[in-house]
Order: sequence, then C-alpha cells, then structure tokens
Amino acid sequence: MSVANSAVRQTARSRTSSAAASSLAPQPAAAGTPAAARRARLEAATHPVMPGPSTSAVAIGAAGTSDVPCVTLTNAYLRLDVAPQLGGGITRFDWRSEGVLEPVFRRCEQVSARMDPNELACYPLLPYSNRIGAGRFHFGGRDIEVPRNRAGEPLPIHGDGWLAPWSIESADRERVRLVLDRNDGEPYAYRAVLTYALDGATLAMTLEVENTGREPLPFGLGMHPFLARDASTELSAPASGLWLSGDDWLPLRHVPAPAAWQFGVAYPLPDQLVNHAFSGWSGRAAVVWERRRLSLSICADTDYYVLYTPPGQDFFCFEPVDHPINAVNLAGGGGAHGMTVLAHGERLVRRFAFSVERMDMRAAAGPHRAGARSRAGGRGGKGARARL
Repeated sequence: MSVANSAVRQTARSRTSSAAASSLAPQPAAAGTPAAARRARLEAATHPVMPGPSTSAVAIGAAGTSDVPCVTLTNAYLRLDVAPQLGGGITRFDWRSEGVLEPVFRRCEQVSARMDPNELACYPLLPYSNRIGAGRFHFGGRDIEVPRNRAGEPLPIHGDGWLAPWSIESADRERVRLVLDRNDGEPYAYRAVLTYALDGATLAMTLEVENTGREPLPFGLGMHPFLARDASTELSAPASGLWLSGDDWLPLRHVPAPAAWQFGVAYPLPDQLVNHAFSGWSGRAAVVWERRRLSLSICADTDYYVLYTPPGQDFFCFEPVDHPINAVNLAGGGGAHGMTVLAHGERLVRRFAFSVERMDMRAAAGPHRAGARSRAGGRGGKGARARL
C-alpha cells in the first residue's frame, strides 16, 4: 500500500522567451578580450564538474576550496550546487541574468565537511520538522523516545536527514537524484529519496520517505531554504492562523493570523524576530526583491510553513512543511496536524517548486506595491512583535 500526497498544485512556471534565451548564448570573440573571458565563464558554468568515484569536485565559481564533493546543475536560467554528503543540502541557488549569477538562496561561500549545516543554502526536513517537546511522544500505546541530535540544542530538531550523508543514485546536467538509507535508525527507520531538477526557470524538488521500520509512526516532510534578504525584500504568503510559541519555541496555542503577519499581499519582512508555524496556507507564496527587480514563486503541496526572520541578517527562512512544530505532542497527535502515519513499506511524497522571474519594472512601480508598503509601515509596531 502506498500513502502519497499526489494532489500537487499546478506549479506556476516562469518562462523566458526564446529571444531572451538566445541572448545568453556566447558569441564568437577574439581570444584575450573581455568578451572571450565572459564566454569562457559561461561555458564553464553550463558544463558542470561532476564528482566521480574518487573525485572531490568543487562547485564552479564557489569561493575558497572544499573537501566535499558537489554537483552543479545548470541551464540557461538557473544554477544549483548540491552537496550530497552535507545532508543532501544545497550550497547555492542562483538566477542567471545576462551572464551574471544573482543569489536566490543565501550562498554558502565556504563548503567544508566540518561546517555547520545551518550555513547551507537549503536542506531537507525528515522524518519530521522542527522541535519535539521533551524529546518524546506517545503513539500507538507506546512511549517514543527521540534522541537529541544537535550540540547546544536541548530538543531534537528537524530529524536526522539533514545531518546524514546522502548517496548519488543518478545525475545529469539538470537533474540529480539522492538516496538515504536509515534502516537502522531509531525510533525512525526509513529510506528517503530526494530529487532536484531544473525545468526552465523552475527548481523542482521531490522528497520521498518510506517507513522501513516494523511499527507504524507519524512522518512529516519539508524543506528549509535560507532565502536572500535585503532592505527591499517582501513576502506574500497568505495563511489563516499560526501557532504562538513560548521561550522554548514550542507552540502554546493556535490563533488567527494577526494583521501584522497575514502577508495577504507582498509586505516588507518584519524588522524583528518571527519564528512561528503558520497554518491554513494555500501552498503558494511569493518573494519579491524590488531593488533587484526579481521575484520568486513558491509552490508546495503542504498546508503549513515556518517563517524565521532573524534581525540584522542577510537571509530569512520560509520553510514549506506539512505539520506544525511539535505536532506529535499537540492534541490529537501528529496525524491530526498534518503528519502521515506510515506502516512498514508505506511511503509519503512531497513536492516543492521555486520559480524565478525578472519583474517588469513598470509593474514593480505600480500603485498596489506602494499601497502595500504604506500599509506595512502603518503597522510596523505590531509587526515587530515576536510573540503575542
């Protein structure tokens, strides 16, 4: 029996005209000229170095050196660097604009086997997202102990997929498929598959988990991207409610989304800390970098997201997930809050898409955007509150 969430919403894909695509193609130029140098850089970027059995491949264009093999996917619009050994995580995701690579996710400038995974650009969340209160929960008449997995963290967080080395099952220029075997995991034993694929201006991710343990357990999936942020960054992600959290970041109670955090249209990100799980999400969101005239459409078959906005940083996190924080300990258990109970051999699949588009400059200056900024400014005091 297969348990899979196949009702994936239609992904809005950003397409660039063939004329625009052809303008990215390198033109003949004399050796030693600036045009020739640009052509060489573009050629290198579109012919990625792939890790072989004994090759430690550094992502083309990454700063410094690396002792971690990376895979680079490229097409005329996007570049993606993946480090399978680092939790199957992404080290950079860029938009190609007239030969210049602009960061969509925060870049990981120094890739190393000893780095903190939270310095990556994105990583998968499995077999659960965020924290589990007291490191335990009750399910099926059993007390389930979940071990701590991070030094300095009092609670287990984000599962163990982001901390484990993945293997490359297959790879080509625009697609890589990774696998993770955790058959000996406790309490979660599972096998996972993670696929990254470039399709025009869209990065598509598919995350799949199969319960290989003997007993049924609630499973949940998500992705944890660190998106680039500047003073002009705005977010649109309508949600009907959110879980307010305490000092330990565990949810205290569910409330309707306050006006300050409804994000019904593109609003500037709050200046101060937000770190909450939002519910009743449509599975669609948009990020706008007005200064760069760039936008990102996010589509996922999940009903929740976690928003994390650390003040003073050049990134924020928008995490599409299928369950709130500590779902297994909320009333009714994980199954009542978006998680999927999988018996032995059953699978759960989630899909995520990130589509990049260059904004029309006239549309960006339109009155609806000025109105959004005005409304956001008028409620800045509420938006600064991290807890209510």
